[in-house]
Amino acid sequence: MANDNLSSTEQFVWKFIQDNLESVPFLSIIELSERANVSTATIIRALRKKGFTGFSDFKHGVAKNNSSKDFTNLERADSDIKSAILKNEHEVTNTIKMINIPDIEQSVQRIKHAKTIYIFARGFSELIAKELLVKLQLLNKNCQLSDDPNIIRTLSADIRPGNLVIIISLNGETPELIEAAKKTSKNKIPIILITTNADSTIGKYSTIELCGFKSEMTYFPAFEVHSRLPLQVISRVLLDSYVIRTQK
Repeated sequence: MANDNLSSTEQFVWKFIQDNLESVPFLSIIELSERANVSTATIIRALRKKGFTGFSDFKHGVAKNNSSKDFTNLERADSDIKSAILKNEHEVTNTIKMINIPDIEQSVQRIKHAKTIYIFARGFSELIAKELLVKLQLLNKNCQLSDDPNIIRTLSADIRPGNLVIIISLNGETPELIEAAKKTSKNKIPIILITTNADSTIGKYSTIELCGFKSEMTYFPAFEVHSRLPLQVISRVLLDSYVIRTQK
């Protein structure tokens, strides 16, 4: 497709994307806009003129093209390293397959219309929660993160209608998060749960459940430190989708 219908800024964006094609699929649209020093709206306009519906559509197209290439580096790796690489690929691929688009769309609308967004997380899930918090704040959303169990228990009882709760929990069985889900559900507060357990206790109280794929393999068997990569993938998709829908 020709660049004739692109503005000079859009041509710059398209060239930047082509020059960084290997890394772009792993970036959110906000991260790409920061690296290219252009607005997210400019990125979306350029991609639409190139025939894509948006940033997610472009990334899926790149991923599809890359899937047909030979993994020459992987072929040179020993069996143990190869296993580690494929484990992560397996988690990402299966999580993307499990994502329910209507649930993402509904989650975006919940985030858009919420007065305040309360994010609850514990353990290693807090890292993903902090990234979600910062990026939502950059998008001018009023939100706060609680990771202390006592604060979570107290705060969840005082959340009023018009607000939104996002719970990030790998197994969906953390006691204080279950208690928070019960309290907020009782007060008719919508809950978005990001998890890898489709049958979790928290899920019973959630309005929307975004579930990823959890591999049973772990390289830290003595500790409960299973990979949070599926939760991060879901969080990234949710944030990208929110930007796409609110930049129109």
